Amino acid sequence: MKTTRAPLPVLLATLACAALLAACAPLSQRPPSATGATIASIRWQSSPNFDQRRPNLVIIHHTSNSTSAQALRTLTSAERKVSAHYLIDRDGSIVQLVSESERAWHAGKSWWGGITDVNSSSIGIELDNTGSEPFADAQIDALLALLADIRQRYPIPAANFIGHGDVAPTRKDDPSPLFPWARLAAAGFGLWCDSPLAPAPDGFDLTLALAALGYDMATPDAALRVFHHHYFGGDEAPSATQENAMAYCLLQQKAVD
Repeated sequence: MKTTRAPLPVLLATLACAALLAACAPLSQRPPSATGATIASIRWQSSPNFDQRRPNLVIIHHTSNSTSAQALRTLTSAERKVSAHYLIDRDGSIVQLVSESERAWHAGKSWWGGITDVNSSSIGIELDNTGSEPFADAQIDALLALLADIRQRYPIPAANFIGHGDVAPTRKDDPSPLFPWARLAAAGFGLWCDSPLAPAPDGFDLTLALAALGYDMATPDAALRVFHHHYFGGDEAPSATQENAMAYCLLQQKAVD
């Protein structure tokens, strides 16, 4: 499939914003140049016109652990260097590990809709689950309550409630196919289309559709695999007709979100 990346104007605007942010940083916060030189003439003048980051994605994970105690040790270990904003136990109890205004280390190398640093734009939620067991009702009830609480603070669109595999298709595939995406979508968190699906129009381009949904088409096979994983589950791959119909339906949902 053809690789799709962000248009050049978007890339240039992103680079320009990064340059402006670096220029406005105080001397103690500015990164050294390639030569190691610094600009000694810059002075720091504090402005009151700022606020904390406002996440625009929610990334859902499963821990792959047998107990929440194991997961908690991993997520709080200085050596492991991995964290999440929240951990939800099988019994529905929730532990907050990182403030929502801070950047947790949960997504790793990832990409979604042109965002290359997903950790800086997202809230990470870990569900204690081995990856081969059903997700407990109490756990999903707690997740839905937490997502509703998050939505009150941040206007995150439904299309931006996604899984770790969606943003890191070459490395991850969590949460497992047993995760109830349809139940979340029914509550307004994520996209979902039930069968029977209307066929996609003639000339429908699946590669462009997946890119429009947010997938990184620099790795098209991996992107298609996690698309199947998220929306079809199981071991049997859908037909090309089914793929196109699902992507077309999801795009229609995203357009009205």
